[in-house]
Amino acid sequence: MTFLNPNTFASLVESAVSTQSSLVGRAAHAQIIKFLSNPLPTFLYNHLVNMYSKFDLFNSAQLVLSLNPERSVVTWTSLISGSVQNGHFVSALHHFSNMRRESIQPNDFTFPCAFKASGSLHSPRTGKQLHALAVKVGEISDVFVGCSAFDMYSKTGLRDDARKMFDEMPERNAATWNAYISNSVLDGRPYDAVGAYIRFRRVGGEPNSITFCAFLNACSDASYLLLGRQLHGFLIRIGFDGDVSVSNGLIDFYGKCRQFESAEVVFNGILRPNDVSWSSMVAAYVQNDEEEKASVIFSRARKEGFEPTDFMVSSVLSACAGMAGLELGRSVHALAVKACVEGNVYVGSALVDMYGKCGSIEDSERTFDEMPESNIITWNAMIGGYTHQGCAEMALALFEEITQGGHEMRPNYVTLVCVLSACSRAGWVEQGMEIFESMRGRYGIEPGAEHYACVVDLLARAGLVEHAYEFIKKMPIRPTISIWGALLGGCRVYGKPELGKIAADNLFELDPLDSGNHVILSNMFAAAGRWEEATTVRKEMKDVGIKKDPGCSWLTMKNAVHVFQAKDSSHERNNEIQAMLARLRKEMKAAGYIPDTNFALYDLEEEEKESEVWYHSEKLALAFGLICIPPGVPIRITKNLRVCGDCHSAIKFISGIVGREIIVRDNNRFHRFRDNQCSCRDYW
Repeated sequence: MTFLNPNTFASLVESAVSTQSSLVGRAAHAQIIKFLSNPLPTFLYNHLVNMYSKFDLFNSAQLVLSLNPERSVVTWTSLISGSVQNGHFVSALHHFSNMRRESIQPNDFTFPCAFKASGSLHSPRTGKQLHALAVKVGEISDVFVGCSAFDMYSKTGLRDDARKMFDEMPERNAATWNAYISNSVLDGRPYDAVGAYIRFRRVGGEPNSITFCAFLNACSDASYLLLGRQLHGFLIRIGFDGDVSVSNGLIDFYGKCRQFESAEVVFNGILRPNDVSWSSMVAAYVQNDEEEKASVIFSRARKEGFEPTDFMVSSVLSACAGMAGLELGRSVHALAVKACVEGNVYVGSALVDMYGKCGSIEDSERTFDEMPESNIITWNAMIGGYTHQGCAEMALALFEEITQGGHEMRPNYVTLVCVLSACSRAGWVEQGMEIFESMRGRYGIEPGAEHYACVVDLLARAGLVEHAYEFIKKMPIRPTISIWGALLGGCRVYGKPELGKIAADNLFELDPLDSGNHVILSNMFAAAGRWEEATTVRKEMKDVGIKKDPGCSWLTMKNAVHVFQAKDSSHERNNEIQAMLARLRKEMKAAGYIPDTNFALYDLEEEEKESEVWYHSEKLALAFGLICIPPGVPIRITKNLRVCGDCHSAIKFISGIVGREIIVRDNNRFHRFRDNQCSCRDYW
């Protein structure tokens, strides 16, 4: 009967592999056992080993292998290939060794699998042994074997060997050039990747979607915006812009080059966007500080029926962190649990970061403790969360655990930024300077601009403003905006207008259109009673067309965001807000509150100054929260500027009067007010 023909059974097994149905495959094997006698034809053993290997059922694959009396290179290669495809690289090399013990010669299919396993394991010694064997048996001249050897050398960090391998290859196909370009990008050499692409085109090579995506990665890494745009034009001309993989690469490129409008154009032109398209668009918005758009595009993807992937979830969680959208972040967390991606290390790290930046440090700790695996990104997120909350003791304890607790991971550049920031916000000058000075010797990390900015901030916050200026003058790098900004902030707090003028002048030179620096300088002069100079600074702003970004505060209630500006009376519940403010003002004065009119930054009478500071945006937002948010629920307010000293003092009084926890996130840190106290201990 035709049904009993071994070729028919082989077709059934192949069908199981192509449809990825292990159930069909097992049924086909059962039929083989039932209708065919042992030993089976060799090709049928090969099909079964290949099927079980592809399905990651290696016990079954090895059992079939042991039953085959005539094991061949095809049988072993099927087992090795399946091991590699399923990430079992050690097993793949073990199977390769067993094959060699049986004196079976590897072929041009076996070597690429073995090279990939050694490259993935970062085992150059094994890779070199494989290379020597490939030369010995005459397979190294095969273009695919040579390409795999080159890729192995690149991934194991043997750059010179990789270049030599590439130069000695008798033939190079598109896969070889793609490997060269991709590995150059991964190795942090975008210029080499671009050069390789140009050489590839000059020798008549025909690039494919992998080539274009690798080239776009090089352009985004090096911020080659013009070059990437030129490639985009070329893609349109040759009709490759319709390829969804290339379009996804373009979205990623434009997002990283801070051209999200161009990313939108590419995304809207995709006929059938896939999950990578949606994820790339979410990430592009997050990279460009367009968090609200990121959350909207995520919602659109869900409505289109796309299940949230680990990359999409981690990106939208970053958007929630940027917006301080705690409730939205919690709903995304629930989706991650439902989609079974919450155990992914990047999703878990994003959750730790989101909860930390949204002020829920307890949720951040719980997520951190429950993660099945973690990396240095996770630890940095937890340390950063403690830093934002002002929990310097916890931040440094975690840092000490990394450096002394026997963990495999080591602190990196970002870790030291977080730790130095924690010292700065706690006023721990001695500890901070000790950590900074030990960066090179103890941790092998060269201080960068962010670390220098943290030290200037550390000194300036502690009132050592002149010391901070001397530190800047001795730095081996050119001071950045954040470094001069830290000095200017310290001058503002400690009333050092002359030194503040020096910092501001340097900031004007580096970023002449930033309104914030002009406003700080003007406010500094105003606080010192130097009204004429304050007016001059504001007039200069007006003359050159610089507009002050309005300070605002907002809070979320029932999925709606309520935004307030100083002296704002436009809210629909303004009458209730004003009544609440009047009541609070009366009770606060009875409790001993005295308005700090130094934060009324116009030349007014004292009574007018008191009225000026009373209607700051955070007080309006707080009054609205007290009206609308049920008792017992913390009131969470976000402010786009630093909370002023008078508002800070006022909210401490209010927290005691109303018996509520009030959490304010300004542009620098969190303030948790409870029982007339703030978590910052009045040091911010």
